[in-house]
Amino acid sequence: MSSSIESLGEKIALPKLAWKYDELEPFISGEINRIHYEKHHQAYVDGYNKSFQQLIEAKLKGDVSKVVELQYAIKFFGGGHVNHVLFWRTLSPPSCEGGDRPSETSALGKQITAQFGSLENLISITNAKLASIQGSGWAFIVKNPELGSILEVVTTANQDTVAAPLVPLIAIDAWEHAYYLQYQNVKVDYFKAIWNVINWKQAERVFEAI
Repeated sequence: MSSSIESLGEKIALPKLAWKYDELEPFISGEINRIHYEKHHQAYVDGYNKSFQQLIEAKLKGDVSKVVELQYAIKFFGGGHVNHVLFWRTLSPPSCEGGDRPSETSALGKQITAQFGSLENLISITNAKLASIQGSGWAFIVKNPELGSILEVVTTANQDTVAAPLVPLIAIDAWEHAYYLQYQNVKVDYFKAIWNVINWKQAERVFEAI
């Protein structure tokens, strides 16, 4: 019996962006966004689809060694896709609904104040976590439903995703391809700049929905 990634409904594709490449300027250049989306994210999509198809074929052949070998590729490419989908949703032009900071009267805004004293303190903690990443990785502001409304800042290496029960509200890409064309080796300037284009409205909706 033959099978394919299409027949199983597992093929993934790039998500549609809610903004144009240059709408995050001057904080993130349009050229960075174009390359990041069309080249890097597309590579994760293609890598996942190819690896998943190879996994189907290996299972049909009973090739256990190949099945085991493909697990890492699927985790890496799939994680890259999942993280980038979150990243694009995290970003928003300053003139759009995201705004520059969460509403102080929202559930998320109140939780930030209660836990961290101010948004600036939360940003400082997150930027410190970002700066501490060795090599490539991600930082996430997450909600832990098992602890009520508690917020946490966590990092992952490479393209590892946030593990349940944590729910990501904000995802920040710390890979060089996210900033090097514009900020070169001064990644801390990228970490500071990105807070001007955070979609806090989206983060508020996710926080309140869980």
